[in-house]
Amino acid sequence: MSAPIDHTGVSRTEVSDTSGFGGHPRGLPTLFFTEMWERFSYYGLRPLLVLFMSAALAQGGFGFERGEASAIVGIYGASVYLASLPGGWIADRLLGLRRAILYGAVCISLGHISIGVSSFANSKLPFFLGLILIVCGTGLLKPNISAIVGDLYPEGGARRDAGFSIFYMGINVGAFAGQLVTGFLGETIGWHWGFGAAGVGMLIGCVVFATRAGKTLGDIGLHPTRDPDPVVQARKEKQVKLILGAGVGLLALVIVLAALGIIPIDAQVIGQYMTFVLVGLAVLFFGYVFAAGGLDADEKKRVLVIFVLFVFAAIFWSAFEQAPTSLNLFAKDFTERRLGSFEVPATWFQSINSLFIILLAPVFAALWTKLGSRGKDISSPAKFAMGLAFAGVGFLLMIPAANLVVDSNGAVKVAAWWLVGSYFFQTIGELCLSPVGLSSMTKLSPRRYVGQMMGIWFLASAVGNLIGGLVGGHVDPKKLEQMPWLFTVTTASLFGAAVVLGLLSIPIRNMLKRVDQHPARTKEVDPDLSQARA
Repeated sequence: MSAPIDHTGVSRTEVSDTSGFGGHPRGLPTLFFTEMWERFSYYGLRPLLVLFMSAALAQGGFGFERGEASAIVGIYGASVYLASLPGGWIADRLLGLRRAILYGAVCISLGHISIGVSSFANSKLPFFLGLILIVCGTGLLKPNISAIVGDLYPEGGARRDAGFSIFYMGINVGAFAGQLVTGFLGETIGWHWGFGAAGVGMLIGCVVFATRAGKTLGDIGLHPTRDPDPVVQARKEKQVKLILGAGVGLLALVIVLAALGIIPIDAQVIGQYMTFVLVGLAVLFFGYVFAAGGLDADEKKRVLVIFVLFVFAAIFWSAFEQAPTSLNLFAKDFTERRLGSFEVPATWFQSINSLFIILLAPVFAALWTKLGSRGKDISSPAKFAMGLAFAGVGFLLMIPAANLVVDSNGAVKVAAWWLVGSYFFQTIGELCLSPVGLSSMTKLSPRRYVGQMMGIWFLASAVGNLIGGLVGGHVDPKKLEQMPWLFTVTTASLFGAAVVLGLLSIPIRNMLKRVDQHPARTKEVDPDLSQARA
């Protein structure tokens, strides 16, 4: 007889499961290694994209203009974040978390295979079809595997926070290793060797989950959320299938029309329109919540703070997500990468951020805890402002580096320490902003809007990816004068945003202090949700 299941679909026997490593549930290593290999494949593929697409045909690439190649990377990154929203909805309504993760892993693996086939088919269609499959698969896998980690710890508390910390360490280990392996193979042996290595990583993750989930996760995530009335449940499933079928059919139609040349595809124009659409959707959403969301005065104040954080998070990510585009191209063309007879692959610089995260995340977690215990806790908007300022310092370092290249008319390659220093300060900025943003979404959101506000957080990342992709092509040996301008505008935007948010942080803190003291507020906040997920 199976273990009893509560209304969330979590096996009650999992509540007291401490049989795994360090007293954690046995399912945590399964999810850790699945996510580690998925991130190995995602981050291993991403930095190769702009280098491959902008490489000349004689070098095995597509010979795209850098602006077009960079815009495609931005659209790809944004789509991955956006796909998490329907991916979570499909899992909740139709597949269940476990099947969604497995189908997602298979879809990602097929995407990598399709990209690999493109080298033999002498066609761009399998390459872009592969990217679409990876986006769809990641949308199914990424949000739902994180949800299962939370379900392993239904009792909440410090053990769950420690479990998430271990899980996120797997993300960064995968990202660090993936970019080293695929970068070396892709740049020194052949592009599709790198793509293939990323695909092998995802296949390993798929096998890990398929073989271990049943043994270690119990009943967690096996079933979607079900209505007690079978008739209502059947009607809901039919609606989901109709919507899903229509979406897949529309996507297939667009792919066919684009492949036949009936629909012209301009990545830069598409990226610009997508940015306007996503920002417009965010504005409409917040407008609806304020006007017709049934919020009281205190809830509206908290949602206003979320809107402010959304705007400044989008600014931060639009700079930070230049890593696979402008900074990646700068490493390739304008950075001295020789160590004796060995030339360091340009994509290896992408691993620096993950390495710094692994080293510094425990330090920042301890710092915030220590400040809080001493009554000197820094407000979320202030931490956001710090994150923007540190990222600004990172891009400030790139201005003199770019000027050195321009002054020599591209003849001089600058020392690698310019990029290393830039990534160091950007990572500090990320540690100030990213986990704090996740915590703020759950802490400030009205209870009935928590899931949607998490979607808004991903939307900020999507907008940042789009903007980072649209501007990333301005690093080009043929247009040297654009580089200092790009890094100067990015630096000014970050510092300007940091100053504005720093000034706003004081009234926001005072407003939230009054809201938190409201009797109704103390009943609404889930203390477990207020913990950062870094």
